[in-house]
Amino acid sequence: MLPYARPSITDAEVAEVEACLRSGWLATGPRTARFEAALGEQVGGLSVLGTCSGTAALHLALAALGIGPGDEVITSPMTWVSTANVILHVGATPVFADIEARTLNLDPAAVRAAVGARTRCILPVHFGGAPCDMDALCGLAREHEVLLVEDAAHALGAAYAGRPIGSIGDATMFSFHPAKNLTTGEGGALAVRDPAVAARAARLRYHGIAQDPGARSSGRGPASYDVVEAGFKYAMSDLQAALGLVQLTRLEEMNRRRAERAALYLDRLADVAGVAPLALPDARHRHAWHLMVVRVEIERLRIERDELVGRLREAGIGAGVHFVPLHLQSLYRPFVPAASALPVATDAHRRILTLPLFPDMESTDVERVVEILNRILRETERGTAVRAAASVEA
Repeated sequence: MLPYARPSITDAEVAEVEACLRSGWLATGPRTARFEAALGEQVGGLSVLGTCSGTAALHLALAALGIGPGDEVITSPMTWVSTANVILHVGATPVFADIEARTLNLDPAAVRAAVGARTRCILPVHFGGAPCDMDALCGLAREHEVLLVEDAAHALGAAYAGRPIGSIGDATMFSFHPAKNLTTGEGGALAVRDPAVAARAARLRYHGIAQDPGARSSGRGPASYDVVEAGFKYAMSDLQAALGLVQLTRLEEMNRRRAERAALYLDRLADVAGVAPLALPDARHRHAWHLMVVRVEIERLRIERDELVGRLREAGIGAGVHFVPLHLQSLYRPFVPAASALPVATDAHRRILTLPLFPDMESTDVERVVEILNRILRETERGTAVRAAASVEA
């Protein structure tokens, strides 16, 4: 089975993790601090906090910015469920705006229509690693004097008009799940523009204690401590950071390999009838290529998307679906009057298909995926069935 994703791990990562284990310091400490500093440089010199997951980072962002009951947060339905879950966790209300059919990113026109008196934050998701229209979204945030928090779980290494993703919004979340462009096993990070907000996020990350966890664990700080608000246990461990430190030095190379495989996909898929890749960002922007998503032209086929996923998996191709839109999930259906309120996302759900993409894929792997996909599509194309029947009659 060729998986849809696989982490790229070398001897350098193994050696750094072993060194961390032998150091005796596994919890938040010096390696976490080094990782945060290095990632901060990567995203334009902002304050960065390492966390135990991307979900934790996004929860911290909303909590530290003071978003809570009575507030509305406008976000995309085309995302993993944690994007909306953390809105509920802080007591706010998610408001789903529709997406662009070409990119599956949040549609600024739909965001404008969704802004209301209770809107406090716009939360775009850089789908698949392609930057959203940040000029338009930042303009809306300024116009309505609301916050802009980015879900960049897919977008480490992406850039918008020369600015690294992570340096634009009030806060930006990254995820380091094993499938992501950089992995710490599990983990995440939060980049924050306002130093006061960063300080509060750091406090909330460690139980609401007014003391750095590394200083407390090392014995550098006072023996006593003071809990000033109800926080969480969200800190990154040095064991995670050890892996991340090496991965960060390899990020540019890993993203380059992703881009090369994606370019090969785009070239080979151009001759495949029945699928169409998502639109690319314009030349001013840089795609992180976290996912290789195509749209299936179901009208011309005698196969539904889910059956196509099953056929690909039977042939050894780890295809998947990113994502089942949130407004179609039981928890979030009450937040949208009807599926027709988000027609683009609803239609995309029937069509999208994720093909394998990861740094250590070989070009032959891409060729194999496209060959098998093309064969299945040819077998299920409606015109093929008609021509076959005509041939039999003749």
